[in-house]
Amino acid sequence: MHILRYDDVHSHVQMPSTRINLPAQGNIRRILIIKWSALGDIAVATAIMQDIRNAFPHATIDLNTMPAFERLFREDPRFNDVFSVDLRKTERGWKGMRRWLQRVRAGNYDLLIALQNSDRIRLLVTFLQLSGKGIQYRMANDRGLPYNVTPPNMPLETHGFDRMRAALVTAGIPAETKLPRLYVPQANRQRAMALAEAHGLVQRDYAVLLPGCQAAGYLKRWGATRYAVLGQKLHAAGLKKIVILGGPDEAEECDAIARLCEDYAVNLCGKTEILDLLPICENARCIVGNDTGTAHLVAATQTPMLVIFGPTDPRRAMPIGHHVVALQVDVADMPCLNCYCQKACAHQSCMTAITPERAFAEITAMANLTA
Repeated sequence: MHILRYDDVHSHVQMPSTRINLPAQGNIRRILIIKWSALGDIAVATAIMQDIRNAFPHATIDLNTMPAFERLFREDPRFNDVFSVDLRKTERGWKGMRRWLQRVRAGNYDLLIALQNSDRIRLLVTFLQLSGKGIQYRMANDRGLPYNVTPPNMPLETHGFDRMRAALVTAGIPAETKLPRLYVPQANRQRAMALAEAHGLVQRDYAVLLPGCQAAGYLKRWGATRYAVLGQKLHAAGLKKIVILGGPDEAEECDAIARLCEDYAVNLCGKTEILDLLPICENARCIVGNDTGTAHLVAATQTPMLVIFGPTDPRRAMPIGHHVVALQVDVADMPCLNCYCQKACAHQSCMTAITPERAFAEITAMANLTA
């Protein structure tokens, strides 16, 4: 079995030397950050957003994301405006591209920071430059036109967080924030508090399980039965409640765990908004989840978290934070490991090889529980 901790993944990464000191330029007053998706990547990028805000305390900063993620930033004081153009669905094609270009041109930005490696964004920024109203500084994680502030090439297994941090360092922006940084509106905190009171959740006296992931990534799921056995063990170790969190795609998985964990299970699947999860998780004793966007999001809480990995590489994809541990079988025992679900898998051996007993041993040590 292979254990990876945050420092195992990030401490060996060689950051580039500063190529240009953008904060010292003195002429950057308006900044556009582009980060379209997905939930986990956006959660990680919020640490980078904090570093950008720290480096340009007096600049106006706007954020361009996709409609599904605007709600993450609705009361975020770092941004003057958060806007979306649904270029992947309702506004696909030239109509959406034209609206995006009009919106960005009207922003009169001095610095554009693309935190998304996307050919479509590259094309849009190229059109912007050719329109006669381009942006002077164009920063990105990957090299090549139309960007003019980029880090050196990095190994394939480099974590996405480190790629973004390398871009910052190249631009002379200190990369200091090491956890996701999200702002939770008071309404979400009140809803989370109401749920806690309704279900008898006492601070540090419950565990949180994140057993799902998007339907298309079902091979990343550890399985309801294994989560239920782990929940039973955590309850036997003294935790009063086992809280199960998930969205619509994960309802069946969450329901199955709740049935097996009986009266100490609190199934909140489908009963929360995304930002409700942060106050719920920050008061938990520990968190166990799959490689899912939600795990990246709640890493902001600093609650000890164990993440079960199988077909995805934790060196590239584990949530950030010193309190996070990734558990995966050893590649020497399973050559097909890190296949990224590129083909159907009848056996899902990389997940079934991780037993509830092994996960329990790891999380009890992290959360100072008595096994």
